[in-house]
Formats: sequence, C-alpha cells, structure tokens
Amino acid sequence: MAPKSITVRNVPSEVHRELRARAARSGSSLQGFVLGELVRMANHPSPEELVDRIRARKAATHTRLSGKEIVSHRDADRR
Repeated sequence: MAPKSITVRNVPSEVHRELRARAARSGSSLQGFVLGELVRMANHPSPEELVDRIRARKAATHTRLSGKEIVSHRDADRR
C-alpha cells in the first residue's frame, strides 16, 4: 500500500515549538518525529479499547479480585 499524507492545520505556536524541540532532542526532523509518534499511537490500543479488552477478559474469566488482593498477589511475586 502506498504511503498517505496528512496535513495538520492551525497548530498552536507553542505546540509547534515543543514538537520541534522534541524532534531536535531525538535527532529527528519534525516530519520524522511526528510520523514516529503517529505510528506509535496507531500501534497501541486507545484507552477506550484497553478498557473494553479488560472488561471482556474479566467477563470471560469471571475474575473478581479486590484491589487489596491484586496488590497482595503482585507483592508475593516480588519475593
């Protein structure tokens, strides 16, 4: 599939400055930096998708652990 282009208009000056600075710190062009961020975002679930996955897993496994139990299990694994 051929690459596509995206144009973002009306970017606030302070946002543009910050993105340009982050790109410079990472040794990238602004274009490369923003493209990398877009790819990263697209490869991870959104918060809503993550909550949906958690709810589906909880429903499928009928898991009902309290926060205290979760912390207890976590701490036991660290010993």
